[in-house]
Amino acid sequence: MGVPRSASVPRGAGLLHDPRLNKSSAFTEAEREALGLVGLLPEGVDDLDTQLRRALVQLDAKTTDLERYIYLSQLQDTDETLFYRVLMSDPARFMPIVYTPTVGEACQKFGHLFRRPRGLYVSIKRRGHLREILRNWPERDVRFIVVTSGERILGLGDLGANGMGIPIGKLALYTAAGGVPPQYTLPLLIDAGTDNEELLGDPLYLGLRQRRCGDDELDSFVDEFVKAVQQEFPRCCIQFEDWAGNDAVRLLERYRDKVCCFNDDIQGTAAVALAGVLSALRITGTPLGLQRFLFFGAGSAATGIAELLVRAMRDEGLPADEARSRIALFDRKGLVTADREAMHDYQRPFAQRRAPITDLASAVEQLRPTAIIGLSTVGGGFDRRVIEAMARINERPMIFPYSNPTSRSECTAEEAYSWTEGRAVFAGGSPFPPVRYGGRTFVPGQGNNVYVFPAMGMAVFATGAERVTDEMFIASAAGVAEQITEQDLGNGLIYPPISAIHETEIHAASRVAEMIFAKGLATVERPQGDLQDYIVSQAYVPKYRSLV
Repeated sequence: MGVPRSASVPRGAGLLHDPRLNKSSAFTEAEREALGLVGLLPEGVDDLDTQLRRALVQLDAKTTDLERYIYLSQLQDTDETLFYRVLMSDPARFMPIVYTPTVGEACQKFGHLFRRPRGLYVSIKRRGHLREILRNWPERDVRFIVVTSGERILGLGDLGANGMGIPIGKLALYTAAGGVPPQYTLPLLIDAGTDNEELLGDPLYLGLRQRRCGDDELDSFVDEFVKAVQQEFPRCCIQFEDWAGNDAVRLLERYRDKVCCFNDDIQGTAAVALAGVLSALRITGTPLGLQRFLFFGAGSAATGIAELLVRAMRDEGLPADEARSRIALFDRKGLVTADREAMHDYQRPFAQRRAPITDLASAVEQLRPTAIIGLSTVGGGFDRRVIEAMARINERPMIFPYSNPTSRSECTAEEAYSWTEGRAVFAGGSPFPPVRYGGRTFVPGQGNNVYVFPAMGMAVFATGAERVTDEMFIASAAGVAEQITEQDLGNGLIYPPISAIHETEIHAASRVAEMIFAKGLATVERPQGDLQDYIVSQAYVPKYRSLV
């Protein structure tokens, strides 16, 4: 599809500096003549596949994944089509570079790596002017904003303005995995200061040099932000990403029934975990209502998963109180019990009525969970005692260390398989290589939110959904689990291979879209024919457009 002749297409060097329209060496002879490019490019005319080969050669020459991240960031800034062609050519290779785990290192060094701004930086000192700032964004039809406060980046803590790498990476995956056209996306950072002393003392830090504001001031500012988004981009869905736990819960509850929004750390993580559990139960052969879950980590992500598990168990006929009784939380103070003096409101429904337990292995022995789920960011938290205890009480223990990056994972795949004599049903939050044990090769799955948020985005985009609901996340989890084959299960894989991520996302998006239409949340007419075919027809494909 060509650009309409009425569209404003820059000429000459200006065109080469426009990442959305730039084709670099792929401009045709006709385009070079008409758009003032003759002499600004070598005479050779490439196609997109040739450009892909050249980019892969350059990537192969890099010696670290951080260098590859920097190269891909520059490519995104200069030739967006080629950038997505590279990502989609080999998702299993490139997704861990543009997102976890490499993005964690990139965020830590963001101010030192900074070359060209991307997205919007909204500082709290700009209160009262948010609509003006949003108008500075060149696109007027924004459908998705991923917004972070930078206070809880992955498992790395408060990175302030350095956290902008997360919205950038997330939205790249909206497109590369889910098919959302990139022109509708906007990465955004709310800069409310930072309490990270190292960053405040770093002369290369790019953010607001002050300590974080209080909750009331933050809430007032976010309220202004949400209202400004609704006014400037009325069809926009807001994804809250990597906020501090208390802020995440509070803001989600404030806005979830008022605007189209979701929190990926709470709801996306929950859906991914539910998808893993649903797949794992095909291996263990036991129903969801008979499971017992022990969470290591009792923050917003853990309780988000717990609440979605309760809802899924209720859908299978289990009373809510009984479902909650099958879930326990364990944090740095030990088991969360009803007599604990201080706890967050979102933890109370899962507080156990029993004596305190301060040792995780002892909690496993006493509570006898069928699954342990790690969201603690405590590297090595599932030690040998914990995993061997799980193996003693379960024939097929489910072990899910979901903390990332890899350095914060509660255990490795090799530890889980070797300490359970190959009986573990395993998935991690970061990628792990295949494990050889007892004459078998196990392929560890990665329970990454990338299985859900791009599919959610594509479904919302295709249907114009007015809200995002828990039912939609359960539908996405079911859609992901449905993509697991018996061969995958035989290899120990409970998530679809990343190499097939686009197909998985499209299927999950169609399941979510089905729920959107069924619940009357769509703003477009339901298409005739197969819903998945409709989703495919709406998805972005990286190819150059004719400019003349």
